[in-house]
Amino acid sequence: MRGNRNRRGSRRVRAALSAAVVVCAVTTVLPSAASAESRTAASDGGSGVERVSVATDGAQGDGASAGATITPDGRRIALASLATNFTTASPVTWQRVYVRDRRTSQTTLMSTNTPPIERPVISGDGQYVALWGQLFRDTKTFLAQVAAASSIGISCPGLSCRQPSLSSDARYIAQSTTFNRPPSRQLIEVRDWRAGTTQTVAEFDHTLPSRPSISGDGRFVAYEDGRAEDVFVWDRTDDTSAGPIEGPDKAATLVQISKDGRKVVFLSGSDTYVHDERSGTNQLVPNVKGLAIDPTGRYLLYAPHDTSGPSLVLRDLETGTDETVSSRPATAGTDSVSSDGRDVVFHSAADDLVPGDTNNTSDVFVRRFY
Repeated sequence: MRGNRNRRGSRRVRAALSAAVVVCAVTTVLPSAASAESRTAASDGGSGVERVSVATDGAQGDGASAGATITPDGRRIALASLATNFTTASPVTWQRVYVRDRRTSQTTLMSTNTPPIERPVISGDGQYVALWGQLFRDTKTFLAQVAAASSIGISCPGLSCRQPSLSSDARYIAQSTTFNRPPSRQLIEVRDWRAGTTQTVAEFDHTLPSRPSISGDGRFVAYEDGRAEDVFVWDRTDDTSAGPIEGPDKAATLVQISKDGRKVVFLSGSDTYVHDERSGTNQLVPNVKGLAIDPTGRYLLYAPHDTSGPSLVLRDLETGTDETVSSRPATAGTDSVSSDGRDVVFHSAADDLVPGDTNNTSDVFVRRFY
């Protein structure tokens, strides 16, 4: 693999290292007794939950809506939907990508001909949406400008580009590029589409998941080696990668880097860890699945493994307090929490989160904490 000058070596070598060389201290954050509602938020079914998978006139979707991402200010949400009544465009049988502006109540169609794969990603300034979709037999990354509602294809030297992650102004796009025809290999790249340049972050001789995640200024990219189960952080200023950040002899899966570039969330076993890039320490959040972190790195969205309680919970990593995002079955992904944990976007098939939900399918909602 290219660029990992600080890599500690293979897992077998790391397993032989003594505790004296472990540089990542781990602190544990257990559920707080003050967990329920430390900030004011309405309960499920109240005014604190807003359905955003709706047409400009407020009509609910006639098809399922799912994965969504939100801007740091909470104003705009990019989402994928099978609904045919959000715009006047000709109906299609695949998902389309929309942007919902909560300030103007405008729902804008972003894609028409390319079915998105996984969730669309909205830039921090709310001006661009990235998605990866099928183009003939390959997948490509597309970048759509919200104001123009038009898209451009992003150059892809391989057969398939996927899993895009955007800097705050969308200038830098981190993505995985795979070459499935022999010999199979994978590149993690950062594309500066305005300058027309590309930097290679890492190169693997396999096509297992890499999940790149870029900081808001485009300087740092967190990514994983799906075969070795290691997580690294690349720095554009010196073109080097540091890690594995999880420490020796531990398997890890990347979730997301915070937009300020300071915190990296990863999973290991049944636990979630939040790595602090400045101190090199890992904060343990046990027995939960981390889903996203807010742009400031303070608030972690997670799903408890214990299914007898809420499905989505927001944790203040500084105070250890928890707040329920949804007590009904719900799902969320990366880039789903606005700054300071004020808004959380998620999707759910529950029909009692807001009044008048009668479409009998999944919708996208925002929980706002006041």
